[in-house]
Amino acid sequence: MTQRISTMLLTTTALALVTTMVGRADAPPQTSSKASEAADAAQVKRGQYLVKIMACNDCHTPWIVGANGPEPDMTRMLSGHPAQMTLPPAPGPTGPWVMHFAGTNTAWAGPWGVSFTANLTPDKDSGLGEWTEDMFVATIRTGRHQGKGRVVLPPMPIGQYKNATDEDLKAIFRYLQSIPAIRNKVPTPLEPEE
Repeated sequence: MTQRISTMLLTTTALALVTTMVGRADAPPQTSSKASEAADAAQVKRGQYLVKIMACNDCHTPWIVGANGPEPDMTRMLSGHPAQMTLPPAPGPTGPWVMHFAGTNTAWAGPWGVSFTANLTPDKDSGLGEWTEDMFVATIRTGRHQGKGRVVLPPMPIGQYKNATDEDLKAIFRYLQSIPAIRNKVPTPLEPEE
């Protein structure tokens, strides 16, 4: 009788162990999913940090005059030059001055013509919503829109930013894809007047 109970207990334990193992083999591993989410969150946080220290808001966020003077309008964070803002013709260079900029800090005029800062939000129609990570990295690496289009114009410091690591550029892109989308179709650059 004792041997029979021992055999039954051993069989039941083995069966429970096999059932548990088979059940776990079909389930996705919890730790890798949580680790992936943590890695994604860390990458977005790194991108946010880089956007701040690389001063992206200084040009890609329209400025307003606040209580302490000019400051970025964070309700339009990284949305680029305001589409509804019509500017008069840019003044030509005077004296040692080679460029001028609008009070919003989003439009710049110089020997290259007039450039307008891009909408970096994930809006699909007017921002980076349709861009891929590869397009973003290629833009910074080549200095060309989407890596193959028109030249990215001053004052964008492509010469410095192209030295960033791929990991940093991917983190910046991930962060930009995580911010609120703002519909704002920035005008195309204007050629220099002759």
